[in-house]
Amino acid sequence: MKIVLMEPLGVSPEIIEKLADGLRSAGHTFASYDTFTTDTDELIRRAGDADVLMIANHPLPGEVIRADKNLKFISVAFVGIDHIDTDACKEQGVAISNTGGYCDDAVAELAVGLALDCLRNITECNAAVQSGGGKGTLAGNELAGRTVGIIGTGAIGMRTAEIFKAFRCRLIGFNRSDKPKAREMGIELMPLDEVMKQADIITIHTPLTPSTKGLIGENEIGLMKQGAILINTARGPVVDMQALASALRAGRIKAGIDVYEKDPPLPEGHPLLGAPNLVCTPHVGFDTRESIDRRAEMAFENVTEWLAGNQIRKMM
Repeated sequence: MKIVLMEPLGVSPEIIEKLADGLRSAGHTFASYDTFTTDTDELIRRAGDADVLMIANHPLPGEVIRADKNLKFISVAFVGIDHIDTDACKEQGVAISNTGGYCDDAVAELAVGLALDCLRNITECNAAVQSGGGKGTLAGNELAGRTVGIIGTGAIGMRTAEIFKAFRCRLIGFNRSDKPKAREMGIELMPLDEVMKQADIITIHTPLTPSTKGLIGENEIGLMKQGAILINTARGPVVDMQALASALRAGRIKAGIDVYEKDPPLPEGHPLLGAPNLVCTPHVGFDTRESIDRRAEMAFENVTEWLAGNQIRKMM
């Protein structure tokens, strides 16, 4: 079969070639591209008549999927698949597997790190020292004993809860379906409004779906305690950015944000630019050396297993 890696995976060409050796030795052809593109015509050209496409987190439009009449399987080196036209995949009978789990530790650790920065003013303390100043009014607050609200108790949410639990935090959470494992860990599941009211720190770990877009809007942010912290390392559109910016500028809450409507650089006039009480990172939650290596290995494992008749990490 013909297998095409449509974009780089953030690892060296040598690693890609090593991972591809098993496919070639089994009689399959493999081609890869070391540049990103969002041009539909170029994506169609790259895909050609491939049986299998491998992508990361850049869009794969329906035009590309429909143009490749041989396409049977897509291995996605990412957790979400909302950047793929899944309707086109259904029409064409194309199966999809992701690499869910590759960045659980990475994202969870950043979520906790952003919370600690907001509590202890780490970024502001660094700026003070670098500019020749002292601590001034930068005394912070402890994480121990805080109530942490976990929005979305999937794998990443659970790993995040596990780390917060080690800091002796009280855990509450919201999930659209009951999660016995969450309850076993000690997370008290409750309605979203109650989580927003009770939590000192709210950390979001939901996928982006039609039902979660705007999940944390003006009403939900308005329910937060004075001085509470909102962390988003999931997907940008889950949070209403304008409502968040308004609350930050009013001094009601703090926030640690890693995800946006589109990855930084943010466009001029974006509501979060210049907002106070905010720590931003440029969508790096998933991006550690360990997680990126793991992601590449899992993406190729998806293909190998599918070729053997055993689809793993099945999304469609």
